[in-house]
Amino acid sequence: MADYPKNISELIEFINLKSPYKFQLRVIANSKVNNIEFFDDFIKIKIKQKPVEGKANKAIIEYLSELLNIPKTKIQILQGQNTSIKTVQINS
Repeated sequence: MADYPKNISELIEFINLKSPYKFQLRVIANSKVNNIEFFDDFIKIKIKQKPVEGKANKAIIEYLSELLNIPKTKIQILQGQNTSIKTVQINS
């Protein structure tokens, strides 16, 4: 997981080239807006949903699905279901 995209377009390209593509996601739940930011070794996502009973995880998958224009079924949270740092896998 050393090579990270710098924007949405690169993320889509990485998913298409390296499927399944795994990356680390840092989550800020209960945010005012949904937003995504790219850093050298992780991606940060802000989600409006509160981290209660898996609702934030569901919102993350829905938001990524919208941004990337891929089905929610292609997105999995592999690790970190109960933490703010998650490992996500996307299959093209």
